[in-house]
This record gives sequence, structure tokens and C-alpha cells, in this order.
Amino acid sequence: MPDPGLSPLQSSLPSGVAGFAARVLADAAAHGLAGAPAVPTEKPTEVPAAAPAAEPVAEAAAEPVAGSAAPAVAIPPRPDLGRILGGPTGLGTAALSLVPRAEPPAAPLGPPADALIIPGLYYHPVPEPDPVRVDEVSLRIKSWAVDEVRLFPDDWEGQFDGFSVGRYMVACHPDAPTVEHLMVATRLMVAENAVDDCYCEDHGGSPIGLGGRLLLAHTALDPLHSTGEYQPHWAESLHADAPRRAYRSAMDYFVRQATPSQADRFRHDMARLHMGYLAEAAWAQTDHVPEVWEYLVMRQFNNFRPCPTITDTVGGYELPADLHAQPGMQRVLALAGNASTIVNDLYSYTKELAAPGRHMNLPVVLADRESLSEKDAYLKAVEVHNDLMRDFEAASAELAAACPVPSVLRFLRGVAVWVDGNHYWHQTNTYRYSLPDFW
Repeated sequence: MPDPGLSPLQSSLPSGVAGFAARVLADAAAHGLAGAPAVPTEKPTEVPAAAPAAEPVAEAAAEPVAGSAAPAVAIPPRPDLGRILGGPTGLGTAALSLVPRAEPPAAPLGPPADALIIPGLYYHPVPEPDPVRVDEVSLRIKSWAVDEVRLFPDDWEGQFDGFSVGRYMVACHPDAPTVEHLMVATRLMVAENAVDDCYCEDHGGSPIGLGGRLLLAHTALDPLHSTGEYQPHWAESLHADAPRRAYRSAMDYFVRQATPSQADRFRHDMARLHMGYLAEAAWAQTDHVPEVWEYLVMRQFNNFRPCPTITDTVGGYELPADLHAQPGMQRVLALAGNASTIVNDLYSYTKELAAPGRHMNLPVVLADRESLSEKDAYLKAVEVHNDLMRDFEAASAELAAACPVPSVLRFLRGVAVWVDGNHYWHQTNTYRYSLPDFW
């Protein structure tokens, strides 16, 4: 099959997207696209014996997509989920398929031998990320961090290397057509973590005054438009500290690769993230332990959503603005971010317990608000994650069935692969994470 090249970026102008979905759906129906056969998943496997037993699942009829292999806990498949994860199929979708490159390693039957295993956790194993790309991204991101934005002092270098951001981003974006597309996501990921660490967390962060710091940093993403007298003062401020330098530089690279609609979408999701930071900081200042539902509200904002929302930019195509804004797509993205963030709560649990002060995460809130032991609270947090994953996959399947537009199907697949890659990075990053001794 000849290399189709990159998917063309579609116009995000209002005149270009008015009625877009209706026209594409009509064309798809005329050519039988909506009736493309589903691609179910393989039989599920079970985690080690400590995990609770699960109901059997019917055998699949076709192969799963790479990066979305059998789940660790048996959960009945949702209608059309395989088709979502398999990407667009049917007439006229060749140019929307993943860009061919060297074949990745075969998907493992289970996690790597040294991986951290949370019994009962529902997830999809992924193939090992392309080592050539991992090395190249790791080399480039460190050069950017050290030489371009002066991100960290020398004594933080080990922590930067231990983050393994190259492996993280290659696992999350296997369809990126070039290393430079991967670098767009990698710089933003590093910049977001610099803001979190230096403004909020254990590298000088504090809830006191956080709103002012975040507001100024956000203008590196969403620039100030002011008078000639004051604009230079703002521009100079973007170089004042490492988080702002990182945000400014990462966003400059991003807007060169993204369409205006994609850039605006990202700014919106970063504003959501910063609102979540502020809510958590306010609770810390008042020593408030939220109700479980309140904590989950905060986590829907203070979560990973800005990362999967750019999956089309990193993939070299665009999900048009009117399709991205559909309530069904917004639900998918919210659930993807929520599930991925609870994964972080689970894997970083012991790391956060060892840190100074009281760190808020779902097991801690469950233990306090529902009077559970540490172990029972942690196990219930696993159940919450699994419910979010089920809801995410069901919402994806429903949207794929309701709107079988090629760019929608590809975007849904990209979000699902990002969720899987995010879990893979947490599970395999033994430099940063360890698990409680509950089993």
C-alpha cells in the first residue's frame, strides 16, 4: 500500500465547518461507511491471583489495534468499541490511517517483568515504545530544557532523567508522523510539570499566592494584548522564571504545528487545569478535606485532559472544532482525563504519603470521608478507576456509532491509545513510583 502521507489539516473557519458533520455523515451513509464491521477485542486476561475473579467475555472476531491489547481485568466489551480503537475504515479513509513506518514490536501478552502490578486494575497493555524514537525524543527534550529554557538547576538532573518523558510520549502517541510532532507534546508535558512542581508541589510550590503566579504563567499560553507602554513589561516577565520560560517556548512550538482552532482548544483546557490547581490550593489553605464527589469534581479540572486533547495535532490532522465541541466528545475527553488522573493517584500514593504535609489523593479522601482503612480506601479507589474506564469506553463507543466520521473515529482511537500509554508509563516508571503493601 503506498504511503498516503500526512492527513491534511482541515480548515477551522466557520464557513468551512458549517454543516460539516451532516455532509460527511450523509456521504458516509451513501458509501456504507457507517456500516463498517466492528473490530472487537481479544479475550481478556486476568491479573495475578490476588485480583478478584471476573466474568468471562465472549471471544473476539478480529484483531485488536496495537497499543490496546487485552485488559488486565475481564470486563464485557462495549458495542463498537473495537471499531473505535481500530481506527477509521471503509471507503475514503485511506488518507486518515496511521502513517506507515517501521513495524513496532508485537504487543506483549502482559506487562513487563519489572512493572508495578495493581491487582484488579482494568487497563490495556501496550507494545514497548519504539526505542529509536524514545532515544531521539529524550535527547531533544533535555537539550530544550537545559539550553533553551534553563528549566532546572544541575542537582535536579537525575529527577528530570528519571521522569522518562521520551518513553512516556512515544507510548502515548504511536501515530505521530515525525519526531517533531512528538516533541510538540513532549515540551508541553514538561512545561506543565514544571508549573506544577515549582508553583504547587515539592520544588518550592505553595498554595499561598498561587493564583497570581498561575495567572501570569497562563499569559505565556494566552498572550496579553495591552498598550505600547505596558506590553514590553509583560513580555519581559515571560522570562522571569523557569515555568514561564517553559510555557512560552513550548507554546511557541505548538502554535507552529497546530491550527488556530487547536491552539484555542488547548488554551481552554489549560485554563481548566489551572482552575483545578486553585481549588486544591484553597482546600489546603483552609485544611478542608472535600467530600469524595467534591474531590472528583476538582480532579476533572486538575487532570491530564490537556494531553489527550491535542492527540490530533500530534497525529498531523485536525478534528474540526464543531465535532470537538459536541457534548459526546466532551464527555469522552472528560472521562479519559478522569480515569488517567486516578491512575496517577494510585501509582503515586506511597510517594505522596512520604512527602511532607498532607497530600490529597482519592484513597486519602475515601479513607477520611467514608471511614475506611487505608487498604480498603485504596481498593475502592481502584474500583472508581475501573468504573471511569468502563464509562469512558462506553461513551466512546456510543459516539462512534452516532457520528462515524473518519476524523472522529481516528481521534477517539488516539484518545484511547493515550489513556493506555499513560497507564504504561505509570506502571513501568519504578524510578518515581512504588506500591503500598496491601496484597
